[in-house]
Amino acid sequence: MLKRSDFHGYQDSAHNVILTKRKCGLFLDMGLGKTATTLTAASDMLDDFLINKVLIIAPLRVANSVWKQEALKWEHLQHLNIRICTGTEKQRLEAIKSKSDIYVINRENIPWLVEKCPWIWDMVVVDESSSFKNSKSQRFKALKKMTKYMKSLVLLSGTPSPNGEMDLWSQLYLIDNGERLGRTITNFRQRFFTSDYMGYTYKIVPGASDKIKDLIKDVCVTMSADDYLDLPGEISLTEYVEMPDHVKEQYKELEKNFLLTIGDTDIASPSASALGNKLLQMCNGAIYDGLGNTHEIHDVKIDALKEIVEENPNENFLVAYNYKSDLQRILKAFPKAVVMGEGTKEQDDWNAGKIKMLVTHPASAGHGLNLQFGGNVLVWFGLNWSLELYQQFNKRLNRQGQKNLVRIIHIVVKGGLDEKVMLALGNKAKTQQDLIDYLKFRLLSQIDTINKSDLTIR
Repeated sequence: MLKRSDFHGYQDSAHNVILTKRKCGLFLDMGLGKTATTLTAASDMLDDFLINKVLIIAPLRVANSVWKQEALKWEHLQHLNIRICTGTEKQRLEAIKSKSDIYVINRENIPWLVEKCPWIWDMVVVDESSSFKNSKSQRFKALKKMTKYMKSLVLLSGTPSPNGEMDLWSQLYLIDNGERLGRTITNFRQRFFTSDYMGYTYKIVPGASDKIKDLIKDVCVTMSADDYLDLPGEISLTEYVEMPDHVKEQYKELEKNFLLTIGDTDIASPSASALGNKLLQMCNGAIYDGLGNTHEIHDVKIDALKEIVEENPNENFLVAYNYKSDLQRILKAFPKAVVMGEGTKEQDDWNAGKIKMLVTHPASAGHGLNLQFGGNVLVWFGLNWSLELYQQFNKRLNRQGQKNLVRIIHIVVKGGLDEKVMLALGNKAKTQQDLIDYLKFRLLSQIDTINKSDLTIR
């Protein structure tokens, strides 16, 4: 269990900015603890009766699987009553009517929230505030109406201006109602940009970027991982996702009965290790039947990978997959991704910075390859059973010559078998044996039930 004393100095600094500025932007790299820092500041303000209700606006997956779970990791945050306000309209309304300290909603539902519900929140946190960069969007217009009710507003992002300084206007407007960058986007453009004769494209005026930074520096804090963490080195991050409810039921059916029926196809697991592979396949989003045919069942990991890429537009990504079905689905979602070949071309192009996403299996790149010059972000789309491959593959980026902090991001299904893989890897355990032992125990404990239901494992 993490304690308040586990905070780093930079987290205390960011925490103090929220308390003193009340309305501010925290633009921190992934891995610097934006979530825990913000929750701590909110907790302190709630305890001191400076605010009454907190609304957190986040991407749907983050709303469902990050904020409440993060609070449970920290001893000083476990007292917070956090309500997830996603799902159907009925589910959202029930959550909002409940008595809580903090309410978490996905950003797509902000127009609905403003239109349908009484506004009760005097502190608002916008996670990934760059999603409000479009001043014409309905979500921005809706939230803009509510700023007068906010005693505190915190914008969080690792990339507040992915397309340039133009992206900053609407975000800063939420903080100060146009005090720093102008009351209208038109005025902002006229002050700091030039346009072509049709007004379709804009180019920032020389020196304007520094002027903009100077105008917003009193309410915005930018922190880079390079400045606060020892380099080179690595930080391990986990992006939790949840399978749809109907897939959860299929997963439980396979785990309990060692047999899953999809359509007219029966998918059986004749051994503990086979069952483990099937469950991991389901976690990743597709499962093989006995004839080797692929059955796609969900895209939550694909969606998570898309969000990671979107939130880090200036990074190159080394992506590890586990099954061929993973590779096929990743390439379908990212047509420009490159697959590691047997020669040196892909390695050379990656190290030259020519490849945005390099997809490879750890078994084909776990040893001997030097990939540290092409990027510093590694994403585990599907975890492997082998601890050796896991450790060796991570070293492809975290090795001599790497100039930046290596971020190792694991996309993990909450409550799925790959969460147990992640735990075993974190404990430096013998991963495969631990998991097989776990599954053997389940196999033995369920065998009587299977026999009674006349289920034959083939």
